Amino acid sequence: MNEPLPMDGNGPKLPPTYPPRTPPPQRKPVEPPRPKPSTRPVTTSLPLPGPGQARVQTRRPRMTVRNRRAANWAFTAYPWTAAQVVTKVTATVRAWGYVRPDDDQLQQAVRLLVGAVTVDHGRRISVHLADQEGMFLIAVLSHADAVPDETVLANLAAVPGTASCGTDASDDGRRVWAVLSTDRPRTRTRGTPAA
Repeated sequence: MNEPLPMDGNGPKLPPTYPPRTPPPQRKPVEPPRPKPSTRPVTTSLPLPGPGQARVQTRRPRMTVRNRRAANWAFTAYPWTAAQVVTKVTATVRAWGYVRPDDDQLQQAVRLLVGAVTVDHGRRISVHLADQEGMFLIAVLSHADAVPDETVLANLAAVPGTASCGTDASDDGRRVWAVLSTDRPRTRTRGTPAA
């Protein structure tokens, strides 16, 4: 009933009494499979414009200031931030050697710009100042999703020395800007009435 053990030249062949040898662990962890590229294009291509047609712009470029003096500041968007911005902008404009516009006009323009973007309730605002050819640009960004509000433009245009102003919404949030002239205001002369 018991079967005899198989024999070899050294005696009976017995099963081993120790566990079989296991392979050593790998030195590097196994990398997960790499993602396969999508077969669909990420963006759809637009047809090329024909002769005399304008190219459609798919992404709006970010604001850049090049080849001129510039200064940038980031502020926390509090209601009292306008006073800090006025101090920085006025000191920088005077350090650049400009005496115009007057401090009151500069303060009025900066307060309008900062007030327009702080209502967006973002955490911070950015102020950009640059000069070129007797004019300087003040741009204020809200860094919060907002739509352009053009009600501030009438007030900005009423500030003496404002050459132009504008507002728009971009990836950076709402942007409000004004270009101020550094020329002395013209004096009106009384002429003889036309006959």
